[in-house]
Amino acid sequence: MSGALTDPAVGTDPAPAADSHRVVVYSDDPLVRDAVRLAIGRRPAADLGPVEFTEVTTGAKLVDVVDAGGTDLIILDGEAWPTGGLGLAKQLKDEIDDCPRTLVLIARKDDAWLAAWSLADAVLAHPVDAPDLVAAVCEQLRARAARLPVRRHSPS
Repeated sequence: MSGALTDPAVGTDPAPAADSHRVVVYSDDPLVRDAVRLAIGRRPAADLGPVEFTEVTTGAKLVDVVDAGGTDLIILDGEAWPTGGLGLAKQLKDEIDDCPRTLVLIARKDDAWLAAWSLADAVLAHPVDAPDLVAAVCEQLRARAARLPVRRHSPS
């Protein structure tokens, strides 16, 4: 997996260049991570810099990677086990002041309410549809680069 920054179970590469975009892909399933990475490719749009991937397989590692900074977008597998992407999205949005954009992949339409609760910036269905994923990723990377507001937890 040359060009991907991954957790120790998979290997690591250096951080991306300044004009590139770091996308963190979280799933315990290597097939999901591969599908996401292959659908997006290295440069999903001409107006965006290259994408560098960080693949993580555990919730703890995800939190560490995002806490370290430099992430532009997090793609979370809502079906990941033992820690699902919906709960992690909510945790990151609640705990990180400048939380990167989040995109959650869900398997059931009935989980749309959970995706809203998680404060995800975008939601797509499993299995990954490449054109939909690329469009959503480009939208989120452009919004992050433009520093558009992200969803914030509102006190109840």
